[in-house]
Amino acid sequence: MEQVLNLALPFFGLIFIGWACGKWRGLPAEGLVWLNFFIVYVSLPALFFQLLSKTPIEQLTQWSFIATTTYATATMFGLSLLVGLFFNRGRLREATITAVAGAYSNVGYMGPGLTLATLGPAATVPTALVFCFDNALLFTLVPLLMALSGERQSAASTALIIVKRIFLHPFILATIFGVAAAATGLRPPVFVDKMLTSLMQAAAPCALFAMGVTVGLRPVEKITAEIPVVLFVKLILHPVVVFALLTWIGGFDRVWLLTALLMACLPPALNVYVLAQQYHAHVSQASAIVLIGTLVSVATVTGFLWLVTHDLLPTALIGF
Repeated sequence: MEQVLNLALPFFGLIFIGWACGKWRGLPAEGLVWLNFFIVYVSLPALFFQLLSKTPIEQLTQWSFIATTTYATATMFGLSLLVGLFFNRGRLREATITAVAGAYSNVGYMGPGLTLATLGPAATVPTALVFCFDNALLFTLVPLLMALSGERQSAASTALIIVKRIFLHPFILATIFGVAAAATGLRPPVFVDKMLTSLMQAAAPCALFAMGVTVGLRPVEKITAEIPVVLFVKLILHPVVVFALLTWIGGFDRVWLLTALLMACLPPALNVYVLAQQYHAHVSQASAIVLIGTLVSVATVTGFLWLVTHDLLPTALIGF
């Protein structure tokens, strides 16, 4: 248990420090703009590039892994969409936000910090692949469903939004450049490499602290009956389904299998709230889902970490 606590307490401790600072100082959310910019556009892209560029290229084309994890996320999205439609009386805009909450793990801010701390550098590639393809899936589904719900945009505008969100996202761009560097063997100059290394070391602590501050500043105005249902889908069902599918298919490296599990068990991403604000739908519920999901994940993520670190998951069934 000491090993689990040594992994979980620093991880959630940074979130709690950020939350406490946000509550204590009561600073406006606008004060986080530059820190969030640094995390999203500088530090985390540096992390993805540095680790992927040094990875053998054959590890970056695991299409069966990509298809399985993306299918699991799509299944959770569809199930959560049905939950949202039920609790919101068929309103597609609100149900779409609920669907994002049930499928979109906090793979950007929390994912790399958890998987790399638990499983080491070998978790880099599966972490990046899950991030990229889950984002591509959700950045495609959300604009399409919002357009179907009556959002006043042409098909061309919707398609342009989808392409821009996928291919201009800094994490995905960093992944593309990292894969290209791995394929060609090109490395940046020494001084650039050292700067990138310094930036990547700041990624996890800054991201977790910023997440805590952001959650601390979000009000919980409305708790509805859909919240416990969608959080069960996100925090319990999603990781179980991912693990079951990958185990059933078989042939995956143990670290990749466990990385997919840990990425899936993370709480709903802050982007759930961002998308709710963008589309003016389900804003108060989205805020509550992110906050409550993050708090509940202290117990659920720690539980999955305990299973992983104690080898209590049935990976032996597929030959490990």
